[in-house]
Amino acid sequence: MTINGAKQLEDELIRLKTIERPSVIQAISEARSHGDLSENAEYDAAKEKQGFIEGRIAEIESKLSLANVIDPAKVESNGRIIFGLRVELLDLETEKTVCYQIVGDDEADLSMGKISVNSPVGRSLIGKEIGEAVEIKVPNGTKEYEILDTYL
Repeated sequence: MTINGAKQLEDELIRLKTIERPSVIQAISEARSHGDLSENAEYDAAKEKQGFIEGRIAEIESKLSLANVIDPAKVESNGRIIFGLRVELLDLETEKTVCYQIVGDDEADLSMGKISVNSPVGRSLIGKEIGEAVEIKVPNGTKEYEILDTYL
């Protein structure tokens, strides 16, 4: 996991514990005050939301406790593509450039240019060097890229 990915999870955990959890506890308390719980849709919805929040808190705490947070600035890459770097690629078919950051599974978001290290593109790029051509098998065929640059 990158430093930024760990920070995002920590921020979400704080929000869940300080805002979401107290809010749902208040909603449960308010729904209880309406009387009969057996036919109380507000109570059922609040309890369901509480279960989701508690599950997400446990999931994030587990991920953070097991995470190996990597700062690519402190890793010697010897000119090779490593986890956490941004990579500029030239699509050899379309002549368009694309830029991706190689991140952990939880951080991946293609709309933000973040691809998982376990994706076909991520796996194909790790260990390669600037100037190399790389053939990547993607779901709709094979793409060829030239690695133009890497940066933090």
